[in-house]
Amino acid sequence: MNSAIELSARLTERASVDGDFRSRLLSDPKAAVHEELGVEVPDGIAIKVHENDMQTVHVALPATELAEEQLEAISAGRCCCCA
Repeated sequence: MNSAIELSARLTERASVDGDFRSRLLSDPKAAVHEELGVEVPDGIAIKVHENDMQTVHVALPATELAEEQLEAISAGRCCCCA
């Protein structure tokens, strides 16, 4: 199974070479994730995409109460309580 880090890297890599995909990822992250990874993101899960610039670097920290299996389930579009 792919880890959340691997899936995020896949999205980042595609966005770095495909400007149209990057725009879709910024404007409609759930649709872009579905397009690239083939998974439906459940309604209860939000995806926020941020762009780094020369003055700002974003760091995403996982929630401390989620296990790695739960994070992987979320990134795969499954309910985290089902992991």
